[in-house]
Amino acid sequence: MTHVSAAPLPAEPLIETRSVTRVIDGDIPTTLVAGINFQVRPGEFVSVTGPSGSGKSSLLYLLGLLDKPTTGEVFVAGHATSGLNEDERAALRLSALGFVFQFHFLLPEFSALENVMLPMRALGVLKEKEMLARAQSILASLGLADHARKRPDQMSGGQRQRVAIARALANDPLVILADEPTGNLDTHSSAQVLSILRELVDSSRAGAGKAVVVVTHDLDLAAKADRRVHIVDGRVSAVEGAA
Repeated sequence: MTHVSAAPLPAEPLIETRSVTRVIDGDIPTTLVAGINFQVRPGEFVSVTGPSGSGKSSLLYLLGLLDKPTTGEVFVAGHATSGLNEDERAALRLSALGFVFQFHFLLPEFSALENVMLPMRALGVLKEKEMLARAQSILASLGLADHARKRPDQMSGGQRQRVAIARALANDPLVILADEPTGNLDTHSSAQVLSILRELVDSSRAGAGKAVVVVTHDLDLAAKADRRVHIVDGRVSAVEGAA
């Protein structure tokens, strides 16, 4: 697979939160995340579970710099992020993080290949031929070589979600953040997605040391994680597995 050059991995966690809280103002303020300390280390597969409304997705959005904490700090690749402006946050997101959601959010007018190239264009590191070669290589590695020129409406749900994973891998991120990635898939497609995410971590342990964080209601998926974090009412209530 064509590789995007990246700086050596830092010794510290890839992502870390310190006493992170997220509160939505209103007549009655709502606390989504309450004082969470959380680390994601190289070569780790972490699942985050909990009842609906417990703060799982809110935590993932904080980890992914898609939202800002009310108090506390989020570190990505050793960088404190509270003082970054929006352009700096976007640049760090593009270079260090990849996202997969329950709904693929592929652009319908673009082919699979073009969708995968979008984050590369936004980052602006590779030339056109390099972007094309990398996108083709990633799609091929996910069994989608024959679907590269198809638009999303010409593919199955499982194929679309694999394209979404390919897009998340476009800029060779340190961490993949996935929010209910199997929630809209059948059993077979769910197993494929889980296998891909698991393999991303396992194959990188001797090399780049990537990590995956998955928010899920799927207990089978959660059970395959190295560490399982359970959240209730915006707080970590239990942790299983290695830290």
